[in-house]
Amino acid sequence: MLQPKPFVLDPTGADPHTEDRTLRAHGPAARVDILGVTAWSVTDPALLKKLLTSPDVSKDARRHWPEFADVIQTWPLALWVAVENMFTAYGGEHRRLRRLVAPAFSARRIAALEKRVEEIVTALLDDLEDTEPGEPADLRERFAYPLPIQVISHLMGLPEDQRQDFRALVDGVFSTTLTPEQATANTTRLYAVLDNLIATRRADPGDDMTSLLIAARDEEGDGSALPESELRDTLLLMISAGYETTVNLIDQAVTALLTHPEQLDHVRCGRATWSDVVEETLRLEPAVKHVPLRYAVRNIPLPDGRIIREGEAILASYAAANRHPDWHGESADNFDITRRSPGPEHLAFGHGIHFCLGAPLARLEAVVALEAFFRRFPDAELAVAAEQLQLVPSLISNGHQYLPVRLRPAAG
Repeated sequence: MLQPKPFVLDPTGADPHTEDRTLRAHGPAARVDILGVTAWSVTDPALLKKLLTSPDVSKDARRHWPEFADVIQTWPLALWVAVENMFTAYGGEHRRLRRLVAPAFSARRIAALEKRVEEIVTALLDDLEDTEPGEPADLRERFAYPLPIQVISHLMGLPEDQRQDFRALVDGVFSTTLTPEQATANTTRLYAVLDNLIATRRADPGDDMTSLLIAARDEEGDGSALPESELRDTLLLMISAGYETTVNLIDQAVTALLTHPEQLDHVRCGRATWSDVVEETLRLEPAVKHVPLRYAVRNIPLPDGRIIREGEAILASYAAANRHPDWHGESADNFDITRRSPGPEHLAFGHGIHFCLGAPLARLEAVVALEAFFRRFPDAELAVAAEQLQLVPSLISNGHQYLPVRLRPAAG
């Protein structure tokens, strides 16, 4: 029996909410085409949580995806499945790598970063103060971007003169509109920056994550504790995941509050907290819409009788799952910071053993940034109609190209 043709995901992500509704209409999982690769997009939250914790699902493409050898040559998202770090590890390998990285995101380290985050936010807001009344400021460029890149650079020991180059290259990792040639060139330049970072911190170690990983790599003469390829790819994961996602979170939270002033009033009147704002933003507009890829280790029966066959790819479609009416009812598409649900309210940071280690840091940055911004600029408003905001052209990254905001009313 011939299966229906996969639903082709829009590489530009131009209308994600309509696309998500279409995916959910196909049942708990839908066969999709993601830039030429066929995968099962899982949108049912209960099924997705089950698969994310199942030993029958792997993230190791080399071991469990028969298409890997062919796809790696030409797929624009090859880096997402070819890196050698805990993002693509399975079983014991994943546990080993996560143990090496976890100390950088301990509660103690995150708490110690709070003062640094506050200092960065204050400096950025001081810069925004120079904006003429009534003139728009691009908050994505001048606030949402520089905060996480400065924080993660501090955490990883990335020298200031390397930060701007790295930002542009990470943007390329999340882009789904690059040609295979452009994606390959971006990856080559990205690894050159990482090699430079490793050389810098190896020559001048400090109290940063890069130096800690280098020490783990070099503690044995043969480097068996952390091979060079894993060291480089682990740094890539830490910096890129800690940067792009937080940019989008701050961007989307500011947008949501400026387009829903009644929700901002809930915070100002004490009916909700800034943490509530962050969690509802993560639910409604997760920083990452789809995460490539996972693979069936053996046949997996679906609730509707279909089967994900061994070796087939699985796409975690977090944005569609977060708005599933079975989870949040008829109000699933509404921004409501007073929402109360039993159990976890969203899957924006994943679920299970691959739950994002950097989640506490992202939450800290967003809460500090939002509270300070709206205290400094209580009359801020969007400088364009909400429907004029243009999304980043990506089916992965979920943010705006620009976020023009008038910080104060025009003089007079």
